[in-house]
Amino acid sequence: MARLERAIVIGGGIGGLTAAVALHRRGARVTVLERAGSLEPVGAAISLSPNALRALDVIGLGDDVRALSAWQGDGGLRAPGGRWLSRTDAAAAAERFGGPLVLLHRATLIGHLAARLPSGAARTGAAARLLDPGAPGRPARVGTPAGELEADLVVAADGIRSAVRRELFPGHPGPVYSGFTTWRLVIPLPGVEFASHETWGRGRIWGTHPLKDGRVYAYAAAVAPAGEHAPDDERAELLRLYGDWHTPVPEVLAAARPEDVLRHDVHHIAEPLPAFHHGRVALVGDAAHAMPPTLGQGGNQAIEDAVTLAHHAGDLPAYTAARLPRTTAIARRAVRVARLNLMTGRVGAAVRDNALAALSKAAPALFLRGFEGIADWRPPQQPYASRTTAGEG
Repeated sequence: MARLERAIVIGGGIGGLTAAVALHRRGARVTVLERAGSLEPVGAAISLSPNALRALDVIGLGDDVRALSAWQGDGGLRAPGGRWLSRTDAAAAAERFGGPLVLLHRATLIGHLAARLPSGAARTGAAARLLDPGAPGRPARVGTPAGELEADLVVAADGIRSAVRRELFPGHPGPVYSGFTTWRLVIPLPGVEFASHETWGRGRIWGTHPLKDGRVYAYAAAVAPAGEHAPDDERAELLRLYGDWHTPVPEVLAAARPEDVLRHDVHHIAEPLPAFHHGRVALVGDAAHAMPPTLGQGGNQAIEDAVTLAHHAGDLPAYTAARLPRTTAIARRAVRVARLNLMTGRVGAAVRDNALAALSKAAPALFLRGFEGIADWRPPQQPYASRTTAGEG
């Protein structure tokens, strides 16, 4: 691909905006086309691990996000009755992987990213469709309500139901149901003290974590048929499923309103795409490799995609080579973890819990190995925009 002068990003989520900022920093004129009426995301919080924070360092945002960390001591994994199955050492994890885990509201991250784009670069209420993926010597073309646009590069960040992916790879089966549904909520919870945790039951999980602004992020997941919804409201469903679990679960549910609770079925791309590019178009995030949230890496991998794409924008086969094997391996690992933490059998769940507790006592650092090869990733761009916390390795 020749010199990159103009780029179009379809989708104004985390992956799309990160790509837009990264491409803007390398000198491209960028236009973001977002179908929704605003960039305000539908969702709750996102956890950013050191790999994504290093990627954000490339665009000068890493330290701003690290400052939003609300980690308040150690946490860990619990059983529904409250027993600790394993404890995590935040300092040990940060030392091992070169940084903290940061939990923040998605809207906060979107705001930081959007603020780094030129005025007018992001257009909302702008549905877009790919008209021509382009080729060497021919620009890509995108249709919008205001007319057609041409670009040297089109970034498809249009999510798990990506219309661009279907256009580029019509024979691909697309996403499949992962077998479980999730609930998420962010609420104030004054006066309730707790350690950050995730709790595993039989076919159900729950997590409660503090945010920097004083609110609490809680999420739940349960094995369920696709498309199922509560007969009354989703808060009532959470009470039925988790109301007798340990503190602070009942307190969270008592403080929540039905409208605070978001529910979404989980889908993932089980069959990897043949490539993450075609012509002058590149796929990022869920459009390329949607995965279950069980490793907390969906948004993190989208951020990695974005800065890697900006680095390889003149060589899209190199982008695919850098990203497809890595995201395929992580997505498969996330599927395996979902089978473990959403195990439904009584005997199997008991064996799982006892094994976790025994391993935690015998080798506390063993659990950190599950993130080796994930959290220790570093972007191809050197040097980092922020050297003080990201290192130069």
